[in-house]
Amino acid sequence: MKGNAVVGQSGGPTAVINSSLCGVIQGALSSPRIGEVYGMRWGIEGFLQGEIEDLGKESPAVIEALRRTPSSALGSCRYKLVEEDLPRVLELLKRHEIRYLFLIGGNDTMDTVHRIEAYCRGQGYELSGIGVPKTVDNDLHGTDHTPGYGSAARYVALSVQQTGRLADDMQRVDRFVIHQTVGRNVGWLPAAAALAKRREEEAPHLIYLPERPLSRTRVVEEVRACIDAYGWASIVCGEGVVWQDGSPVSASTSQDRFANIEFGAMGGTSAAVALHRLIAQETGFRGEFQITESLSMCAIDRASASDLEEAYACGRKAVELAEKGESGVMATILRGGSGPYAVSYGSVPLREVAERAKPLPDAFIAASGSFVTPAFLDYARPLVGELPEYPVLRHPKKGGTR
Repeated sequence: MKGNAVVGQSGGPTAVINSSLCGVIQGALSSPRIGEVYGMRWGIEGFLQGEIEDLGKESPAVIEALRRTPSSALGSCRYKLVEEDLPRVLELLKRHEIRYLFLIGGNDTMDTVHRIEAYCRGQGYELSGIGVPKTVDNDLHGTDHTPGYGSAARYVALSVQQTGRLADDMQRVDRFVIHQTVGRNVGWLPAAAALAKRREEEAPHLIYLPERPLSRTRVVEEVRACIDAYGWASIVCGEGVVWQDGSPVSASTSQDRFANIEFGAMGGTSAAVALHRLIAQETGFRGEFQITESLSMCAIDRASASDLEEAYACGRKAVELAEKGESGVMATILRGGSGPYAVSYGSVPLREVAERAKPLPDAFIAASGSFVTPAFLDYARPLVGELPEYPVLRHPKKGGTR
């Protein structure tokens, strides 16, 4: 099958999503089966409005530089296709003689590719629809990990490591600090904070995961125990942590177009603020909170080297799959067995990926429910890379005294 190709980006960015974009563009431009290579401006929403760019007119140097460029170079969207959109999509595919569709994104994006590919097949229009994985949440099924997660995990680990030093040295002023991560209702990102810890007394002390409901009593008791032991407490929480009755710790939620819950929406009380309020009220201690939203999604200066390479390779793999005649699949990362870290690339049917979230496995969560296991650290370290080590002055700090 010969024809033109179009590529788009959807949802929140990652530090490495443009590396995947580069892989798709370079792979498509070098393919004997693909003619013109177009880009969707503003994702599928822009495509419906006819906003399409000829990426073949960009200089090779600009395309190559995408591998180290933050955010989403084509522009993104969070638009949910409705059935009435599909005829318009098919009309535009035919108009531009597009036979290859590549969308880079997460669960909802995979659903978009899946629906377009299935509709075209039903209408007798030959189209190869391939998904390229992307999300900082690491919650896509069918892949060992998702491009974007390693860099966001590195961002979290570095942030907790460095703000932990600040909190330790400022414990006579603030006795606790709470760092909140994104990640919706899965705990992959807050779990990554554990990579910052080399000694028992270092941050983080407690990691609260959406997979393990909290009680107010438990939170206060665990924080008090940390303050008694170390003079301060470092708490990391996912934005989607819940109480034992299933209600979100965040006191303000809403839903996006895909019915995904958004926590702390519209300036409401986030999980970190709610926990801060509880701890301060129950202990009388002053504390701080750190809430990062899109920063971990676009910090190219903290990108993981392996993440950059794997994101690019997933883009190239998507084109390779299309050239082989595959459709309705997503490119995936496969981790090797025992021995040094190594990966290969494969594919998984989109129907197994679309609109499903992969939680942090029980094997990665400590029995206490407030930290992770060594198995998680073994899993995550190769994705994040080496973290810096800082010297420690050997004088006592316990109880806030020196």
